[in-house]
Amino acid sequence: MDYRRAWHPGGTYFFTLNLLNRRGEPLLTQHIEPLRTVVAHVRRLYPLTIHAWVVLPDHMHCVIELPEGDHNFALRMRLIKMMFSKALPLTEARSAVRIGRGERGIWQRRYWEHLIRDEADFRAHVDYVHINPLKHGLVRSVGEWPYSTFHRLVEQGVYPEDWAGGNDVSLSYQD
Repeated sequence: MDYRRAWHPGGTYFFTLNLLNRRGEPLLTQHIEPLRTVVAHVRRLYPLTIHAWVVLPDHMHCVIELPEGDHNFALRMRLIKMMFSKALPLTEARSAVRIGRGERGIWQRRYWEHLIRDEADFRAHVDYVHINPLKHGLVRSVGEWPYSTFHRLVEQGVYPEDWAGGNDVSLSYQD
């Protein structure tokens, strides 16, 4: 297959990264500290701005912005996946192909990426990131989920504290 990526220097992107075994152990939330350490390390090596991030048991979503003139999001995603995998003990089942390639059996090989087109697209994807734990039935309100930038954005006044957590809630990102 010919996978085409939208390489845009200084672009803002939405990503979804999935574990290979979506029905297995909740590796990402069980190992949240190594994941946080890895993301911080990658950010020191290859800067990026995190606009939104949520970590669920078996996948994560984020909206990030690259520095002006930099288009290499693939390197950042590869390093996050590789370094997180190396931080965990080798206990997962691996196919003969993965063993032959020296690969771990933690992540799906590819990821979903989307170049943010405009302000409305940005807001929709930031909202999607934050509502994801509610969408998957992990919480009754977005504020209950601890592994999310939602809390930081509440402190900054971007979201009300009860956003997506009651019967009469507006679901829109605020400037």
